Amino acid sequence: MTAVQDERSAVRTVPEQAPAPLSDRLRTALGAPARALREAPRRPLLAVSALALFSLMAYAVVRHFAHTSMVDMIVYRAEGAAVANGDDLYGLRVTQWNLPATYPPFAAMLFVPTTWFPVPFLRVAITLGNLGLLALFTHLSFKLVGWPRRELRAIGVILVTGAGVWLEPVYTTLRYGQINLALACLILWDLTRPDGRRSKGIAIGIAAGIKLTPGLFAVYLLITGRVRAAFVAGATFLGTFLIGALFLPDATWGFWTKYLYDSSRVGKTEIVDNQALSGAVARLLHTAEPGAVGTLASAAVAVAGLGIAAWAANSTRWLPRAEAWGVCCAAVTAVLISPISWTHHWVWCVPMIVLLGCEAAVEHGRPAAVRKVRWRAAFWATLVAFVSFAMWAAKPQGALVLELSPLRQIPTSVYPLVGICFLLAAALRIRARRLAAGAPLVALPGQRGGDRPDPARERQQAPAAS
Repeated sequence: MTAVQDERSAVRTVPEQAPAPLSDRLRTALGAPARALREAPRRPLLAVSALALFSLMAYAVVRHFAHTSMVDMIVYRAEGAAVANGDDLYGLRVTQWNLPATYPPFAAMLFVPTTWFPVPFLRVAITLGNLGLLALFTHLSFKLVGWPRRELRAIGVILVTGAGVWLEPVYTTLRYGQINLALACLILWDLTRPDGRRSKGIAIGIAAGIKLTPGLFAVYLLITGRVRAAFVAGATFLGTFLIGALFLPDATWGFWTKYLYDSSRVGKTEIVDNQALSGAVARLLHTAEPGAVGTLASAAVAVAGLGIAAWAANSTRWLPRAEAWGVCCAAVTAVLISPISWTHHWVWCVPMIVLLGCEAAVEHGRPAAVRKVRWRAAFWATLVAFVSFAMWAAKPQGALVLELSPLRQIPTSVYPLVGICFLLAAALRIRARRLAAGAPLVALPGQRGGDRPDPARERQQAPAAS
């Protein structure tokens, strides 16, 4: 059997069984962490747990001396208070930076419970909650990629949760008390569910109702042939809009007719905090507003990124971990084309790094005669980029950000550069695998169908030399 044939065998599907009763599924889900810990090799588990604990203690010390403000948590709490008290939601200004509400009314309604607790308690609770979400996001990333093997995943989750706090997007999410990890878990949980589930798409719709950018994943579902799930996501999003309109009609009217289009409420496009493509273009053009050039660049990346994501998802017969490549490409596209993507929006670096780590491990397992270093180099370069804090180290003061030479702008736009390189690497990966298998470069009508595996069932196989 050739290596290509061997990898093809990894993506054959197993007939989907009828879902178990909800009570049984909940019992299984709640008991899964304990079972995973029991199945994990004891010595590596203890070693990694000690390392993770040390990392988290070091983080706690750094966090204490950095005087973490959790400013976004304060804004969320103020939004919840505005809803509870009947105040003007989009007229509020809080913290020393006079920050306004920027999310849809549905999100503000979900923030009401934060008003029940004092701020000191919320600082601890939300930090611990985000660490738990980081563990869940890591677990879902491993499930999406289908790596490592089952008994090692608990070790991987502990390692990434402990060391992942030093990834700049995760560090900043914890620092500001952001909700990025919660939204990412909703999206990735939905995407790792079997396509046959009638409720698939609900979590993506809820995430889009809280913050509009996750709506791009509904587009991803649509263009990859999962039409029902895409419409479920759209219907759920519409439901969040109707809930907001029912309970907060004035705020809903104001948000959808006025505040959504006022970019000044979100922040300045050109500052290095903005790691969207629009920010990189603004800095490159030495202008506060990238205008038509920025719009065209974002549109081109949107088309190319979604095209590559769909290409990956439609290549399951030839591309190992095809769905993981598709999801990661869709996520990278979403943060690239958003008008404003703060550094903490790039928490999608977690599944990106897991996927590249898997590719590097597969590559390392090849015979020495055909072994290459491409994926190991890609893995380490991506990891370094996300732990470098490069944009903050290179951040100039005030308007000086618009006076940097193109070479000096590289660290200030490190995430857009990594994102574009990731999309290019994905395209080259798909092309190479299709050519190696003698397959057409473009998916044929009906080609995807039954060849698409459940990502949770994919397993690491012997790689082809491509």
